[in-house]
Amino acid sequence: MMIASQWDYTRADLLNGIQNVGIEHGDTVYFHVCIDTLGQPEGCTTSEEVCEMLMGVLQEAVGPDGTILIPTYTFTFCRQQMFDVQNTPTAGGPWSTFSDFLEYFRKSPGVIRSGDPIHSVAGLGPNAELLFKDLPHTCFGADSVHQRLMGIGGKIVTLGVGLHEATFQHHVEELVGVPFRFKKLFTGYIRDNGKMRKEGWLYNVHVLVDNAMLGKGPLEQKARETGICHAAQVGCGEILSVKTQDYYNLITSELANDIWFSAAGPAGDLVALDKARVAGPEYSVSLPENATMAEIIDELWTLPRDIVSEGYDAALQALATQVPMTIHEYKTGMEAWSWIIPEKWTCYEAYLETMDGERLFSYADHPLHVVSYSLPFDGVVTRKELFDHLHVHPIISDAIPFQFKYYERDWGLCCSKDLKDTLNDEKYRVVIRTTFSYSTLKVGEVVVHGASDECIVLCTHLCHPHMVNDDLSGVVVGIDVMRELLKKRDLRYTYRFLIVPETIGSVAYLSQNENLIPTMKGGLFLEMVGLENPHALQLSFDGNTEVDQCFTLAMKKHDYSAWTGAFRTIIGNDERQFNAPGVRVPMLSLSRVLPSSAPNSPYPQYHSSHDTPDTAPLRRLEDTRDLVLEMIDALENNLTPVNNFKGEAFCSRYGIHIDAYANPEGNRALFDIMFLIDGTRTIAEIANTCGISFDSAKQTIDILVHNGLVSYA
Repeated sequence: MMIASQWDYTRADLLNGIQNVGIEHGDTVYFHVCIDTLGQPEGCTTSEEVCEMLMGVLQEAVGPDGTILIPTYTFTFCRQQMFDVQNTPTAGGPWSTFSDFLEYFRKSPGVIRSGDPIHSVAGLGPNAELLFKDLPHTCFGADSVHQRLMGIGGKIVTLGVGLHEATFQHHVEELVGVPFRFKKLFTGYIRDNGKMRKEGWLYNVHVLVDNAMLGKGPLEQKARETGICHAAQVGCGEILSVKTQDYYNLITSELANDIWFSAAGPAGDLVALDKARVAGPEYSVSLPENATMAEIIDELWTLPRDIVSEGYDAALQALATQVPMTIHEYKTGMEAWSWIIPEKWTCYEAYLETMDGERLFSYADHPLHVVSYSLPFDGVVTRKELFDHLHVHPIISDAIPFQFKYYERDWGLCCSKDLKDTLNDEKYRVVIRTTFSYSTLKVGEVVVHGASDECIVLCTHLCHPHMVNDDLSGVVVGIDVMRELLKKRDLRYTYRFLIVPETIGSVAYLSQNENLIPTMKGGLFLEMVGLENPHALQLSFDGNTEVDQCFTLAMKKHDYSAWTGAFRTIIGNDERQFNAPGVRVPMLSLSRVLPSSAPNSPYPQYHSSHDTPDTAPLRRLEDTRDLVLEMIDALENNLTPVNNFKGEAFCSRYGIHIDAYANPEGNRALFDIMFLIDGTRTIAEIANTCGISFDSAKQTIDILVHNGLVSYA
């Protein structure tokens, strides 16, 4: 860069300007630099000379005991690139038109850099290591560089840019929780001194509508009016400074009065605004009143029911017409314990073409042809690169697999192995038109109240586009079970049926309803229940709760070929979230999957285009519904018998007699049961101890109750 002979300011002008805005020796200062807007510095005819001059001025301003911080943003994780702490060049920022100095500073002797793969900061001075060491994986917010800077009394200085461009503002916005920004997870690889590691980082991004854009005047104007912002004219522009604590106090105060103060505004419904921006396809589903399970499947199964999507929302709204349902909404970016609610994903089109324009497959043909939550992509790729992003089913050669990358940012396509085997060209054209937007994750809840607030939770997931057993089958069975429970008037327990997007839906609901967790006696997750296999009951984490006992006994009676397994040995789904540490609700899982040792476990059509209504005939769904109702009946009737007699009961007196010679097993069972009745065991516990069915134990105990020998607690 050549500089003309007409100088706008001198080195001394620049140094005096920085000192005049309150910068002293020993200060720790975060500089935002766009020095070329100040004009042409005296004596500098090349870019390198400008950088050398500016570096010398900053060091002289803070002195040997001061610390200089310069943003060296890369946004690598946002671009799906690897971040090399020591070598990745600075990408600048929206405020910077003088990136030469950012790189000059980053490469200077003694400068170290933070490990943030999005908003890295370079530092020179005694406080740099303190500010950068062991940072949490978040660009802003608690214990970030900005928080630490404020903790040591740091200052912010802008050279040639407005104060509103300082990213400290976004740090405060995250702490306050402004509605127009949300936390977004980015993942990738970091190389630090030659060592690679994979990390996830949270970046508080703004909603991509005009209202949510950066407000470019109000905060700086307030800072000037209140006197916390010091200004000095240098050349064609200004140098501004503010103490981080003063700026924090101002921003939080203004946001307390108007939460939209720092945004372009006006305030608005961001979900609606972003939906209008995206303008994706919408789906309308109409179900008849009291639709059968088969009718529900027929209407919903082909919808693109990705975890946060228009297809999922349309399916849930249709289900809400069948039973009294509350739909809970959790906004994108909301923290749900350690999880983050994701954005809505919209796919407009996706296809693979040969270089001469022959379309080989497309999203319009089948929604499984694109990886759920795939990033957009448009370009020509080699056969090798295509195969790195092209997925096939591991078992069925003519099936399209279901693949998803909810939290891993990448693009991808899916097709049958048969088709992939025909792809022999050197290059192909890939087009994936998708977008991510601010929205709400939705959970449907149906509640049937019983005499007690203690509740049993039934749960299923509605996501997974264009598939039936996983887990639309569980949804329709749950709907039918709740219809039957709604008819009852003498329930002991309250029943909650949750329809969720897999995993994240349960986490969202539980994290926002922690007050309900102590009332949750147990639960049952319903999945893959339309298959031809026997029922499989996966026990809770504890494995021996009252719910485990009752459900196991009911299943053994209903399905002689059914089998059970310990927690996390049959299948894994949302029951994990209920059984997890800090929750510990004993939720079991009911399915019809094959054992993990089977070659096609959990079932051959799993996560594929072959998971169609044909794999879930109505008779099997009805059979599972009846089993679930029997499980509930067992639990409802699982009372604790209390003995009203002492010693061995004189059975003949009450006409209770089973001849020990004619029916030795019956005689022994009667006395085994009586000897276990002491007010400490439920019917299920007695049945399990005696090795008999729940119904057999209850029938015997009911006879004792009828004769006044026993009463129920």
